[in-house]
Amino acid sequence: MKNSRFCIFILNILFFAANSGLFALDYSAVDTALTEIGYFDSSKNEGMTSFRSLLIPIGGRPESLGSAYTGLCDDAGYINFNAAASCLLTDTQASAFHNSWIADSKFDTVVYTTRIDNMGIGFQAGCLYLPFSEYNMFGERVNAGYYSETNIAANISYNFLAGYDFKGLAIGATIKSAFRSVPDYTDNDTDAIKSFSGLAQSGLGIMADIGIMMQFNFLKFFASRTPNVRIGISAQNLGVALTGLGSSSGIKLDDPLPTFFAAGISCQFLPIITATFDIKQPVNLLAPGDYQMFSVSAGAILAFTKTFSLLVGAELKGGNPRFSVGSELQLSKSRINFNYTLDLTSSFSPVNRISLSAKVLLGDRGRAERQKVIDELYSQALEYYANSEWEKAIETWEAILKLNKRYDPAIIGIESARAQIEMYEKVRESMFFAE
Repeated sequence: MKNSRFCIFILNILFFAANSGLFALDYSAVDTALTEIGYFDSSKNEGMTSFRSLLIPIGGRPESLGSAYTGLCDDAGYINFNAAASCLLTDTQASAFHNSWIADSKFDTVVYTTRIDNMGIGFQAGCLYLPFSEYNMFGERVNAGYYSETNIAANISYNFLAGYDFKGLAIGATIKSAFRSVPDYTDNDTDAIKSFSGLAQSGLGIMADIGIMMQFNFLKFFASRTPNVRIGISAQNLGVALTGLGSSSGIKLDDPLPTFFAAGISCQFLPIITATFDIKQPVNLLAPGDYQMFSVSAGAILAFTKTFSLLVGAELKGGNPRFSVGSELQLSKSRINFNYTLDLTSSFSPVNRISLSAKVLLGDRGRAERQKVIDELYSQALEYYANSEWEKAIETWEAILKLNKRYDPAIIGIESARAQIEMYEKVRESMFFAE
């Protein structure tokens, strides 16, 4: 009861702050100071890419952590940060994200991801949309519609050589396609809508993401089978964009996609504290020499109880910071995230933004139950071994390897039992010859 009251109290504070503008402070002095630092100078090449919606955080846990997620990726949000993470997720997840972006623009995303042993797959569909209104020279509205950018993605990854000691090397790829839809516009003289006029300004993007992840234990001072350190490297939005669809001039290359390389690390210092850090470097694939500013971000998860966590994060790109705070409520088979962001990266004035996400946890395909069976068999094998019943111990450990061929304790146990049998036979032979 106390935990639930505490969760409601925190959620009320966040909701009041977001709607009252409590966090909409004047950060102009801080912004100016950061920009004046020579190293954090702005770049003339910023904002020269197409399909900028690919850079918008979908919301949920990744945004709450300030987008410092490349080296964590422990839920469905991974698909926008590191393609290798789907094979490391614990549960099958169906997720929905809603991000109230700038002004009237909205960004909605759905993700489904699952894991089959050491292989992970995932699918995503997302859409940024905002109202479009056209006015003639007299100020009369002559057209209305929606500008949108829609993307779909399919992911696959595999955790190679995953075992009990070495947790494996996860490698993954995501194939993505994006479509920019521009509404038809009107004739300046007649105010009549020109059919397919918007299609010439629409665009198509074809791209891929690749990622690598490793997880291991380092300076771990608590008991858990889950590794406390993750490291991830990814390349996002590798591809091209096309425009001029249906135009008389034909299809041509659009502005470059927002390609970037990222590296991140996460560390769980204690069961209740996880810290994350990311660095991202944008790259113009059509003109690699055009420099763009890198960004750094950091976040932290404070797990106050098993059901409630507080998440905080910050991102800095040049002199434009972004701060976020979120709360996450973990129920038996679902997870809900509420996030508030104060954003200066997308506007000269402070922008207050809200995002929500809901995830349904659909189980782990029997992995936990299989691990329970392995634990029971291993205990039985140790008992056989202690009673010098080495043949039975070997049979039991071999049964474990049928369930998990890289279960290192069983492999070591078999080797030890066979060594005991061999030594026993040598002792018997020496006694026989002695007689």
